[in-house]
Amino acid sequence: MLDVFIDADACPVKDEVYRVAKRHGLVVYVVSNSWIRVPESADVRAIVVKGDFDAADDWIVEHAGADDIVISSDIPLAARCLQKGAAVLRPNGRPFTEDNIGDALASRELLSQLRELGEVSGGPAPFAARDRSVFLQRLEEAIQTLRRKSPPP
Repeated sequence: MLDVFIDADACPVKDEVYRVAKRHGLVVYVVSNSWIRVPESADVRAIVVKGDFDAADDWIVEHAGADDIVISSDIPLAARCLQKGAAVLRPNGRPFTEDNIGDALASRELLSQLRELGEVSGGPAPFAARDRSVFLQRLEEAIQTLRRKSPPP
């Protein structure tokens, strides 16, 4: 069954995921290191993990599988989920794929080194309304693609 996993601590599109998942009858796991308000629904499950910084990531990797969708900006988490066959979308709608994850990991490492040297400051571009729109379109596409690949019994 197709499930959606949200790396929720800094995800700006949780409400959009809830609406789309409800329309498709999907279960959403909202995984975080601290309590986050979620809609009261049997199909939305808040998972609060305790432990180190990567505990939420580890929980997602352990539970997400082939034909699930993971929503995250976390590049190492995306790489681990792709290895398990999950589809991974950034909140801006850009997918992580087998074709682009290596470049994303390398860019992340390079930027980390440049930040340590004081050469780069700042972070990603601010989240925009267009990002939300693209995300909704790509989430719908991912659901349809996975459903065609594995029709319900």
